[in-house]
Amino acid sequence: MAYGYYGPHDFFLSGIISLLWWIVIIVLIVSVVRLLIMGRGMHGHWHDHPHPSDRALEILKERYAKGEIDKAEFEEKKKVLSE
Repeated sequence: MAYGYYGPHDFFLSGIISLLWWIVIIVLIVSVVRLLIMGRGMHGHWHDHPHPSDRALEILKERYAKGEIDKAEFEEKKKVLSE
């Protein structure tokens, strides 16, 4: 028996497995870096960039609380924002 001998098929297969292993490692590293840089949470929500309509509703509520707009105008604008 010839121990330590690798035929051409064994060498090719080990090369493919090694290449696939490095591809998986690189994809994982790139994915983690992208998630950290983008500030994305565990559930896929963007924490750094709130939805524009959420901010608009906050401003509308603030204006209503300050008395800048009345209830009818508040309800009308809120309806427009929810569309």
